[in-house]
Amino acid sequence: MRAPYGLNIIDNCLTCQVREEHLFCNLSRPAVQKLNEIKSTAVYPKSAMLFIESQQPRGVFVLCTGKAKLSTSSSDGKTIILKISEPGDVLGLNATISNRPYEATAEMVEPGQANFIARDALLQFLREHGEVALRVAEQLSRNYYSAYEEIRTLGLSNSPSEKFAKLLLAWSGDAAHSADLPHVKLTLTHEEIAEMIGTTRETVSRLFSEFKKKQLLQVKGSTLIIRNKLALERMVHS
Repeated sequence: MRAPYGLNIIDNCLTCQVREEHLFCNLSRPAVQKLNEIKSTAVYPKSAMLFIESQQPRGVFVLCTGKAKLSTSSSDGKTIILKISEPGDVLGLNATISNRPYEATAEMVEPGQANFIARDALLQFLREHGEVALRVAEQLSRNYYSAYEEIRTLGLSNSPSEKFAKLLLAWSGDAAHSADLPHVKLTLTHEEIAEMIGTTRETVSRLFSEFKKKQLLQVKGSTLIIRNKLALERMVHS
């Protein structure tokens, strides 16, 4: 089904053509049938808020298409982006399972589709399908280690250039490759990248310039090409 923003709505999990090894993908047929019954589908524009930090958890959002950023803010207004979520990610899982306020704000950074599952329906779904409950436990464990790594990056990295190099390496792991060089579609502004590594927009602009001069990266339009992954790895591990 066609939708605004040129998207194809995936309104039936049973007939989804892009099911991969994500939390609520490639489940047994009975589990997928139940998932199809309890989720509601919506398309969101860029900048739409799925939920807000400190809001009581209503449920989870399963991102089908598009990307969303998870961010947290201090009382003085400083913001850090915790993660850029990709299709297949389940947003708000920690808060929904623990019944504690959402720990971050989820905002779409490009138009996309998300399926919403209310908290009560999700908990019943987990009680009825042990395979899904096990996957959720594994995902919560990965979330813990991801948060631990973020703390290490922000707290123990010695310089903004090291943090920036580590971010580029993380992007390269999920990037498309052309002639063995990772290609990343840039959907974030310099301000948003600064919020990911705990620095300023001006510093990020300077780092882009420095890394270009050193032939570490190249930018063509909205595409970032990582030209020297080995040098970035040396920066991180030096």
